[in-house]
Amino acid sequence: MEKEKILFVCTHNSARSQMAEGLIKALYPDHYEAFSGGIEPSDINPFIIKAMAELSIDISGQYAKNVSAFADEKFDFVVTVCDQAQASCPFFPGAKTYLHKSFPDPSEFQGTEEEILEQVREVRDEIKDWIEKTFHPQIKGEIESVSDKTNPARGNRRKNVRKRDRFP
Repeated sequence: MEKEKILFVCTHNSARSQMAEGLIKALYPDHYEAFSGGIEPSDINPFIIKAMAELSIDISGQYAKNVSAFADEKFDFVVTVCDQAQASCPFFPGAKTYLHKSFPDPSEFQGTEEEILEQVREVRDEIKDWIEKTFHPQIKGEIESVSDKTNPARGNRRKNVRKRDRFP
């Protein structure tokens, strides 16, 4: 079986997209190839490395990459994990499906180291839950494409949601 390719995009590729990449690689290694990139890459947030290690997922070898490095790649899914990345994400002609799910930005967390780490854990767990609901091989078929009516500037891009996520 050929693995589907997923690109996770956020502004700095320093936290949310890195966690998503690591989670996909750990949860579904036989089904997906995961990558991540940023619009303006910066250093990886050390708190996310700690939070992921708590799940026995080592992302210490991952590094921030500019999303332009993937311009010639074909992806089954391009996933923006923050609103700024959704607004400025380049178009990937080879992408089959665009998804967007915004998560809080760990670079904005304040407090003691333990308080920051706790907030990062919450984001990590939110991302993990969303990935399990969206990419689990047994339910992934429930994703359907619908036109993105919320941002006309995005043109023909698609917003993808699972049927049960559209309405409360």
